[in-house]
Amino acid sequence: MADDENSKTAIPNIDPKSKSLKAEVSDIFGMVSHISAIVLTGYVAYLAWPFPDLFSWHPVLMTFAFAFLMPEAIIFFSPESSLVPKGQRSTKVNYHVATMLAAIVCGSTGFAIIYINKNMHGKEHFTSWHGTMGLTVICYTFVQACGGTVSRYPKLIMGKLKPARLKLYHATSGFFLFTMVCATLVLAFFSSWFVGRTNDIGWYISLMTVALLSLTIMQQVTNAYVPKAFKKPSQQY
Repeated sequence: MADDENSKTAIPNIDPKSKSLKAEVSDIFGMVSHISAIVLTGYVAYLAWPFPDLFSWHPVLMTFAFAFLMPEAIIFFSPESSLVPKGQRSTKVNYHVATMLAAIVCGSTGFAIIYINKNMHGKEHFTSWHGTMGLTVICYTFVQACGGTVSRYPKLIMGKLKPARLKLYHATSGFFLFTMVCATLVLAFFSSWFVGRTNDIGWYISLMTVALLSLTIMQQVTNAYVPKAFKKPSQQY
């Protein structure tokens, strides 16, 4: 009996609510990503103020759409960084859809502005890498939205793919899209408009915010979906 009592007292008392080091790091990383999205969007708006011409709305709307709304829409599904961590998946999906729709509206408006502005000044379209990548991102965003619709309503494709696979493909494609978004944002930092208004510190901070956002999304998608991709279909989700 004494041995049994000693063995019981030797068992460490582990708090089930305590977080692992990985979870703590993810929490910090998520908080920094939220701040980064706000800082970059606010900084671009500051550079564009007081919006003296039509073009000045283009960088603000595009940054708001793709550096703030889009990453926030993705991070809703993060177990550590979500703004609604205790919400049900259906609730997170609704937030994701609403935020992505807002991103599409803002991005499309920003794209329309630069297109109209170039027409007004008699300039050619898509002559730079930034412009070409921007067009690709806009088109890809609509394709991704269609994929998200199919992922949410798998009956649209008459059961040709299982819901688990649709979620995996949609998340992987979304990560690829956001990688292209980040590349387009970085190319924008080399534009004459941005370089002519910022300084060295602001330029490097902007670059760091995009890098942090990209790393956050990469970490979230890989942690959530890569391990499941190698499981049997019956074990997924």
